[in-house]
Amino acid sequence: MWQSGEAYEAYIGRWSRRIAETFVRQLDAPAGRRWLDVGCGTGALTSAVLAATDPAEIDGVDPSEGFLKTARAAVTDPRATFTLADARSLPFPDARFDVVVSGLVLNFVPEPARAAAEIARVTGPGGLAAAYLWDLADGMELIRRFWDVATELDPDKAAELDEGRRFTLCRPEPFGRLWTEAGFTAVSVGEIEIPTVFTDFDDYWQPFLGAQGPAPSYLATLPEVHRDRIRDLLRSRLPANPDGSIPLSARAWVVRGLA
Repeated sequence: MWQSGEAYEAYIGRWSRRIAETFVRQLDAPAGRRWLDVGCGTGALTSAVLAATDPAEIDGVDPSEGFLKTARAAVTDPRATFTLADARSLPFPDARFDVVVSGLVLNFVPEPARAAAEIARVTGPGGLAAAYLWDLADGMELIRRFWDVATELDPDKAAELDEGRRFTLCRPEPFGRLWTEAGFTAVSVGEIEIPTVFTDFDDYWQPFLGAQGPAPSYLATLPEVHRDRIRDLLRSRLPANPDGSIPLSARAWVVRGLA
């Protein structure tokens, strides 16, 4: 599902970069720390860390070689290293990092509790571990509005794939519980919301044709006539400014705790 860095950037990457910047600023971590970015994808969060915190080093891990290729091309700072790895089995010794972060990833990990346990294992005593996930049930509008229309037109198949229903981790209570059960202390859950304004309907719709992520992958399985029905109903329902731009917003839940 997650292989093409270029398609991901057009679909979600441009928004994940904005939310990563806010997330890193809110962490307020001191300079000179050793960081790990779990599920680094195309490098959005790693780039934000390098720009805002002056880390001693940052390691990024991801299971997608396609994404890592994009990350390595985009992030050339010598303090950054990217490694092919699974969040459930991190290739680092215990207590290796001062700050461990993960952005928009843990709901896609088949066993998120194992990933959280691994994050706890590699976080040094007193270190900070934090993660964020889109509010897919309600606050991530560009995706939520797609599934609302898709499930109306295809109530059986689309309802089963709807990310708001599938990814129950993307809610404050289970997200906070994941961190608490992994052994972190002083656990808190907050939120970040950013505007996601599209220049016009095509700017919104075209990334859904890139087959990267659950919604675009579902769309790729449909006959053209069915894709067109979803497109046309979405076009009629999305809000639009007088200049044709489409004003939406995206909310993410943020969990943090101390090792």
